[in-house]
Amino acid sequence: MRFMMLMIPKGYEAAQPGVMPDAAAVAAMMKYNEALQQSGALITCDGLHPPSIGARVSFDTGRPVVTDGPFAEVKEVLGGYWMIEVASREEAIAWAMRCPAGPNEIIEIRQVQEMADFPADVQAEAAGFEAMQAAARR
Repeated sequence: MRFMMLMIPKGYEAAQPGVMPDAAAVAAMMKYNEALQQSGALITCDGLHPPSIGARVSFDTGRPVVTDGPFAEVKEVLGGYWMIEVASREEAIAWAMRCPAGPNEIIEIRQVQEMADFPADVQAEAAGFEAMQAAARR
């Protein structure tokens, strides 16, 4: 089972461009990431720049509208993510609990939808999707 663990740092929605974590926090996170890697669970992980230099594309009017960050109405944003493959939801939660996160951080855990999770008609419409994913990983 694949899970995405989403890091949600409180206050990051207002972070200025170029803000970086301190070296001690990065060192602790690297030890955690290495443990995930050594266990064989880690697929990928990345940190994200603050939303102040991001953009959003919305479709409220039926046409794409681009809004540059920061986004005043947003209360929570992603600061980074891990994609892991583990045997169960409980194992994903156990990994999240080991993260050296601070008191202003939350990790949301979401299971990735696998093709087998969908009914046959949806699988038929998505024929070729898994091959597309495999090609994109190369």
